[in-house]
Amino acid sequence: MVFVASYSTRRVIVHRRKGFTLVELLVVIAIIALLMSILMPALARVRSQAKAVLCLSNLKQMGNAFAMYLDDNDNTFMKNWTEDGNPVKGLRHKRYWMDALRPYYGNQGDVRLCPAATKTYTNADGTRGPGSATGTFSAWGIFPSPDQCGEASSWWPWATACDYGSYGINAWVSNIEEGWNLWLGPDDIYWRKGNMKGAASIPLLGDSKWVDCWPDYTDAPPSAEGLHYESQMSRICMNRHNGYVNWVFCDYGARPVGLKELWYLIWYKQYPIDEVRQNPPVWPDWMKRFKDYD
Repeated sequence: MVFVASYSTRRVIVHRRKGFTLVELLVVIAIIALLMSILMPALARVRSQAKAVLCLSNLKQMGNAFAMYLDDNDNTFMKNWTEDGNPVKGLRHKRYWMDALRPYYGNQGDVRLCPAATKTYTNADGTRGPGSATGTFSAWGIFPSPDQCGEASSWWPWATACDYGSYGINAWVSNIEEGWNLWLGPDDIYWRKGNMKGAASIPLLGDSKWVDCWPDYTDAPPSAEGLHYESQMSRICMNRHNGYVNWVFCDYGARPVGLKELWYLIWYKQYPIDEVRQNPPVWPDWMKRFKDYD
């Protein structure tokens, strides 16, 4: 018996897949743009917070460097300022904190630099460039003059050529030479030595537009954010970390400091904190939204 297999021919219909329509593409693009608009501010905040954390880490390292320096120098701070007639004339940069602490932080320049403020505003010839009186996120440097790196700068002899950073010292801690620079305050209000009473309230080093500052309770807040030369306090009163600046204190602890809180810290001996509480500064408009202290 022979079986014959019969096959029926089926018609195969192939559907060609169509691409996205213009409307569909526009909808997808709109959704991506919406997601980006939501995510970008969050990512920016995360980056800002990460920079603030790294900044505090740097300041803690610098606090350790100060601690080791004091241990090796009879618990006495560096002079920072020395007059021209000093026997070590020509070596004044060795007395300033950037160079005096160098053996203790290993000459790692970036440890002097807050990650949120890395652009120096000094020109290549050592002069300050346009806008040098402003700059919340500006760094100081580089003092090259035509000096060689590592030598005293001829432009500003208290600095070492090629140094840079965005931290400044509370110069009231300095063991400043007696009788010199009295326009900044009498000799007896400088701290001079470490391990002082109330060290946790005495600022040591922190966010600054310049290498040093002599804040006073009478200093008016900067009239606009970022201004540098209106007062000594204006060197450090800036919105670098969302209403805060970072400082390490004389107990070597580092923490954020509210901008208005700067007036309530004990900057020098006999700092009249009660006077500040009774007569707080008049806050300019740009600072009114920040946290109050009393």
